[in-house]
Amino acid sequence: MTASPNERPDARRLQGSEYVADAGAADPALAAALAAHDTGAAAYPDVLAALVPARLLVPVVAILGEAEVGADGLARDKSSDMAAVLLTGADGRLALLAFTDLAALAAWDPQARPVPVAAHLAAATAVQEGAHALVVDVAGPHPFVLADDDLHRVAAGWRPVRLEDGGWGWLGAAGNPPGDPD
Repeated sequence: MTASPNERPDARRLQGSEYVADAGAADPALAAALAAHDTGAAAYPDVLAALVPARLLVPVVAILGEAEVGADGLARDKSSDMAAVLLTGADGRLALLAFTDLAALAAWDPQARPVPVAAHLAAATAVQEGAHALVVDVAGPHPFVLADDDLHRVAAGWRPVRLEDGGWGWLGAAGNPPGDPD
């Protein structure tokens, strides 16, 4: 890429990932919360509290754009695109897939490429794509669904907080909560 004469030299650089040293392991707090939730030892808000600060792996897969047949009669890929994966539920609603670690991703599709992102960015992508949920570790070991209002809150950068009375609430920007029509 070349920059125009009026453009700063660093203006066209791609922003690096904050997960450069990521080895693909699950966040320990999130893994523990998901396992405890499966056994009934942790409540849904406990998993949310561990999920919000975690890194997730969003899978991308290659989708064939065009193919051509060569002089030898063999078909070859002419173009392909990489796409995030949306799952269609039995009710017709869409969900974006995300995984806690490489093993969970490989259990679903060993050919998928992991893109490490913060949980709030995975939720924001789901919302942007028109999905109603973010499904974490769909193939196990401990699947979890973040849906509807909670999905929108996490996408907006809100986080669950434990209240003095032991209950849970949301901490976010002042004003209407995400998804509130007023």
